[in-house]
Amino acid sequence: QVQLVESGGGLVQAGGSLRLSCAASRRTFSRYHMGWFRQAPGKEREFVTAIHGTGGNTNYADSVKGRFTISRDSAKNTVYLQMNSLKPEDTAVYYCAVHSSWSRITTTNDGGYWGRGTQVTVSS
Repeated sequence: QVQLVESGGGLVQAGGSLRLSCAASRRTFSRYHMGWFRQAPGKEREFVTAIHGTGGNTNYADSVKGRFTISRDSAKNTVYLQMNSLKPEDTAVYYCAVHSSWSRITTTNDGGYWGRGTQVTVSS
């Protein structure tokens, strides 16, 4: 059974930082694209960032550019999301995602794998 396990969420003040981690259970995910989505209360799930299977290309939503950084450790099948200069509007449940299609993981991740999510709350 495929598992994506997120960790690192929590409560932080505006301007602070958090680092999320997501470990994938399957070794073959080292060749897949990995990313993060988020869903705020009353809103639809939205793309945040993704990193290519080779680790050589990344994509960010405009709302997080310059503040968030995605990275991966393929040997550990783990993807990280470093979030700096957090704002109250970053408050959401953050979901790890894995897909074999770059176009899918940078949009909706339809047909891909999801983690259960981790809550990030930014207080003002």
